[in-house]
Amino acid sequence: MSDPRDYKLDLSSARPVDRAPAARQPVARPFLSILFACCHVYTRVYRSRDATHYDAVCPRCGKRARFIVGPHGATSRAFVIE
Repeated sequence: MSDPRDYKLDLSSARPVDRAPAARQPVARPFLSILFACCHVYTRVYRSRDATHYDAVCPRCGKRARFIVGPHGATSRAFVIE
């Protein structure tokens, strides 16, 4: 019986595809959850590049707070700034 199609694809000699290693998940950046009570606004604050502190700024009124990273720091990741 002949094949009515005008092409045939032979994959028997094709090389297997090299699978790229799974893309690494980006490392999660440490952050604090901050609620500015002054304006009832929540924001995330990410750690500084040198990993020494977190600088929080209220997006509405500009109130500032700095959280220092230290060996005996708080275990909480959420704070309210009055």
